[in-house]
Amino acid sequence: STSGMNDDLSSLIYNKSLDLISRREHSRGELYIKLIKRYPDAQELINETLDKLNINKLLNDARFAEMYVIARAKKGFGPQRIKMELQQKQVGSIEIADAIDAFEGWDEILRHELEKKYKQPTEDFKEIMKRKQFLYNRGFSQAQIESVLDQS
Repeated sequence: STSGMNDDLSSLIYNKSLDLISRREHSRGELYIKLIKRYPDAQELINETLDKLNINKLLNDARFAEMYVIARAKKGFGPQRIKMELQQKQVGSIEIADAIDAFEGWDEILRHELEKKYKQPTEDFKEIMKRKQFLYNRGFSQAQIESVLDQS
């Protein structure tokens, strides 16, 4: 019967999901993409599996976003860049906004990145513009950059 085959496939998908999750947290979107590559015809089963993982709290996009923000911020990236990365991982905009708002240390991260790359403060206009561009590329907002650079 097809239901027997479906059960087998279902547990295959579930176990593959657990295997992937056990290595690191995934967003639902990421997990879906990995599973659909492996089981291209099992869209429905994959979604059922992801729902089950969600109910069992093994998959949680809010938690994923929060951990992702902390990990990327520690590597010196700003909120705009992290937001873009989370959007690519198909995390919802509410979860993204909550995770970014929940993170307290943006100014410290920005200051740390600045001091790591440029040892000395500067008065030189061109040099200041170069530094602002560097921070902007790392994903900090114009407002964040201004507020930190104007204090130093």
